[in-house]
Amino acid sequence: MERSTGSNMQIQGQRTQSTAIVKVQQEPSIKIEPTVGGQLLRKLFQIIFFVQLFLVSILVIVLTIRGLIYAGSTDRFHPKKWYPPLLVSTASAGIVSFIWQSITFHCPSKAIKAVFWFTPLLTCAVGVLHILIGSPLSLAAGTIAIISGVIQSLYACWVNSRFDYASKILTVSTSAPPYNTTTFVIVSIITCLLYSSFSVTGIGGATATGTSLDIVFIVVILLSFLWSMQVIKNMLYVTISRIRYMNFACGVDINTRAAFHDTVKHLVGSVCIGSAIVPVIGTIRGSARAINLVAGDNDEFLFSCADCYSGFASTLITYGNRWGFVHVGVYNKGFIQASADTWEMFKRVELISLIDSDLTGVFCFLSGVAVGSICGIVGGTWELIIHKGYATEVSIYAFLIGYFMCRIALAWQQASVSAYYVSYAENPQSLRFDATIPVRIEQLHWFQV
Repeated sequence: MERSTGSNMQIQGQRTQSTAIVKVQQEPSIKIEPTVGGQLLRKLFQIIFFVQLFLVSILVIVLTIRGLIYAGSTDRFHPKKWYPPLLVSTASAGIVSFIWQSITFHCPSKAIKAVFWFTPLLTCAVGVLHILIGSPLSLAAGTIAIISGVIQSLYACWVNSRFDYASKILTVSTSAPPYNTTTFVIVSIITCLLYSSFSVTGIGGATATGTSLDIVFIVVILLSFLWSMQVIKNMLYVTISRIRYMNFACGVDINTRAAFHDTVKHLVGSVCIGSAIVPVIGTIRGSARAINLVAGDNDEFLFSCADCYSGFASTLITYGNRWGFVHVGVYNKGFIQASADTWEMFKRVELISLIDSDLTGVFCFLSGVAVGSICGIVGGTWELIIHKGYATEVSIYAFLIGYFMCRIALAWQQASVSAYYVSYAENPQSLRFDATIPVRIEQLHWFQV
């Protein structure tokens, strides 16, 4: 996955065998001393994650066996019509996600433009599919999808001037990917394929009987699935961001396999905490920014409410943001401490406005939506043809699987961008950085004036 053989040979020449968690002498700007409570919290979340994973696995096995037995004695559930479309959609998610992350690496500019213009179309296509299905749930889902597609298209028009910078920062931060990145991505996708297929079998078993309790079981499996996929993504994120940070900050490269071993051994608790916190805080902050745009400054009451909510979201983002994962990997910090340190550092070097205007995070999100929509269309259309009653749920499950599969495939690139920002913020004068960020900061200042 190297753009340049020469640069790759240079990186390999710099490779070192030491993989211990890095201890840097520089003190963080916000001094949050490690406490016994913090250590216990990390351990508690790690235990909770593995216990829920074990219990949900047992539940999935029981539901699968029960569903197959029930399907053999009644015509209410048809495994041959429920499982194949969803499993094929899952396989499609893995294939499309791997291809897309490769396209993004080799042609970032074209990938960014394609995602912002085609994702709204794919989202609307999913909406039309659900409207054709015609059930109350599918009509609601279809309406939401179409409205979302329209909003995405308007957003793409609004931010199209930022595409060039997003392409530049993505190119410069991923110019020399860690050794064996392709293998690492493939293994991650295969792991997600197996886990998604396993979860799907349990959901199918619960669907077979369809009691009120089974609905609770499906919700439990989905919640476990969402958290687990976030953890898988962020394990990859922490590993790659640590490797890229050391390269950007020190010119040192670290073996990918050994770095991942360190992540598994030392950092699972912090990753589990971040995986639970970041999606919630990110949703709150995104909604706050949307409300600010809608509120404007015409209505004083609405403006004050929006401003209050925005302040609340800004406080939360300080203690839970994805850039904190970089310090989790590099310094072995707790996630909340790492988030606070990185955000304070961004404030100190005046990078907040640049971070907020960067489109790489939105690009990864829309890429996930695009792949999820493709998978939802594949599974939903298939079910619409062979068994209309399953079409809505299969399409939704396929969308979720496709979305997370793509986010995991792109995690190494998003982690590289985060590592670039964090390492730059720690030492903006370093000769290892080109003029990409300074030039963009000057442009933002010029626009504000």
